[in-house]
Amino acid sequence: MAILKIARMGHPVLRRVAEEIADPTATHIRALAEDMLETMVDAPGVGLAAPQVHVALRMVIFRVPLTEIESMADGEAPLTVLINPVLEPQSEDMEIGWEGCLSLPGLRGQVPRHTHLRYHGVDLKGEAIDRTVDGFHARVVQHECDHLDGILYPQRMTDLSGLIFESEMRHVIAENRARELAELGEPEAENA
Repeated sequence: MAILKIARMGHPVLRRVAEEIADPTATHIRALAEDMLETMVDAPGVGLAAPQVHVALRMVIFRVPLTEIESMADGEAPLTVLINPVLEPQSEDMEIGWEGCLSLPGLRGQVPRHTHLRYHGVDLKGEAIDRTVDGFHARVVQHECDHLDGILYPQRMTDLSGLIFESEMRHVIAENRARELAELGEPEAENA
């Protein structure tokens, strides 16, 4: 296994529509998946698409770490290698949430995503995967599969004022806390 170089925003591979994988059981596809997993863990991230490691093929991997699952009641995402995925929103309901991306290091954005989603494809054995998910799990799958169509999360944003550097998140958290306290009718906490 090897840690692969991650393509950053602006690289042409991130703007291409990735090609379908003819044989998901091929040795080189399994090796790519193993390298992608090692790269994702090293980065660290919760998901990675093949185009992010300079390979324009329709494969994504994702896993939400236990620490994230414990802080989110919904959205558990087991380690998954998903090949040739197809996404089907299960409702018109959308939710705006914070996202980051290994191809846009240091940035976070508020991105609208479908809250309920069905996805299907195959795994490394060529066996069918068919899941209906919601919450964070649905968000991760949509984010990673966007990479297969040459889309980065800022292209999904409806308000670019929600695109910020991670180092400035403390200001957003303080503003949100002050707003929540005001909505509750409580005096603002000092230094909020």
